[in-house]
Amino acid sequence: MAAFDLLGRRWTLRILWELRNGPVGFRALQKQCDGVSPTVLNTRLRELRSAGLTEHGPDKAQQLTPLGQDLRQALIPLQAWSERWAQSRSDSLT
Repeated sequence: MAAFDLLGRRWTLRILWELRNGPVGFRALQKQCDGVSPTVLNTRLRELRSAGLTEHGPDKAQQLTPLGQDLRQALIPLQAWSERWAQSRSDSLT
């Protein structure tokens, strides 16, 4: 349940999503997350590092750890489901 608590916190899944393709610097990550406040982003990154999901990579950029990559793989079916769900919602509105 601790994983669900962490992943349920605002911005956590978005941060993980933005790190899916490799290291991202702090300012770029903040911009990619639609302007999340620096305080909240720092807090979430600290929590994700503490959980072993992210780490500082090259040039202090944030990146997923091998455990974070495992989580990314585990979330792929959820991403596929969310796309189907969004399409069904779109279809029902037309």
